[in-house]
Amino acid sequence: MKEKREADIVRKILLGDVQLYGTLVRKYQGPIYNLMLRMTGDADISADLAQEAFVRAYEKLDTFNLRRRLFPWLYTLALNVARDWLRKDGRDRHVFVEDAAVMVREQDRRDEPKAMNDRLDGAKAFKAVMNLDSKYREALMLRYRHDFSMQEIAATLGISVSAAKMRLSRGLDMVRQQFDGGNNP
Repeated sequence: MKEKREADIVRKILLGDVQLYGTLVRKYQGPIYNLMLRMTGDADISADLAQEAFVRAYEKLDTFNLRRRLFPWLYTLALNVARDWLRKDGRDRHVFVEDAAVMVREQDRRDEPKAMNDRLDGAKAFKAVMNLDSKYREALMLRYRHDFSMQEIAATLGISVSAAKMRLSRGLDMVRQQFDGGNNP
């Protein structure tokens, strides 16, 4: 769904065609649920929090800037829902990452002759990412899993663009160090 088309859908929803909201939910329910699963580690809680995020997004849809991409706005809102849940009653702040099979994009699976080496390298890289502090993991996931721009990463994480670049750079350096056989970063 192109950004212009999404803006048109949001405009129509705001004008009263609420049934169209289901189109947006269907498109983004997977990534939002996966975010919640990484944050909570519990499938049932993740489903509830994803639903809460979509309800909150619907309630705040009139604050969305139609000239921007919808997904970063929605992801930021969902991340705040998850953070609110974690803060409530002092819950554990451990952040989970999707399993390696989910992290590999479909276009990466098409080249079957090198699939075995890719899987081995992918598992090693996944382990390296899992060993990172959550602030680096989040930045890497936003950039390389969800294709966020530096500005979108900064806005989502509530940091400056410079800090977002630094987190990505440091996170990649740490992954390279682990991937290349180095010890802890």
